[in-house]
Amino acid sequence: MQLHLIFARAANGVIGNNGTLPWHLPEDLAHFERTTLGCPVIMGRKTWDSLPPGFGHAVAHQCGSDPTGKMESNGALRAQNLRDALLICEQIQPAVEHVWVIGGAQMYEEALPLASTAVITEIDATFEGDALPPPSARTGKRRRVKRTWRQTALTTVLSH
Repeated sequence: MQLHLIFARAANGVIGNNGTLPWHLPEDLAHFERTTLGCPVIMGRKTWDSLPPGFGHAVAHQCGSDPTGKMESNGALRAQNLRDALLICEQIQPAVEHVWVIGGAQMYEEALPLASTAVITEIDATFEGDALPPPSARTGKRRRVKRTWRQTALTTVLSH
């Protein structure tokens, strides 16, 4: 099983603001869905809370506390930490090849040392925000970088 990160970031490094994305890019949302569909995803509680009803992934694993009890009622499986979430992924989908961490900043920080790739959409604009990716995901240091141009954004794939 390979662990991957996926996120979009603004030119000033911002990946979120007040628990939401500070932009709306349909092309990037479609890219996100194509990339992660059919794979288990791991996210923090704030990311889970920000998702629209009917989030289309088969399994969503949320790490952290859930004071509202909303996660289980909406189909998420709760894990206490990233390692537990990965074990849940293996139990639910034993032949799973790819697992994606989809946010937020704390989950990216915890997952980065275990991740084999980070798929990052670069947005050519700045936004107000309070969430940034982990420092090594910001710079891509010690990683091979492959870039492919998209219509409205540059998608960067960082691989070990």
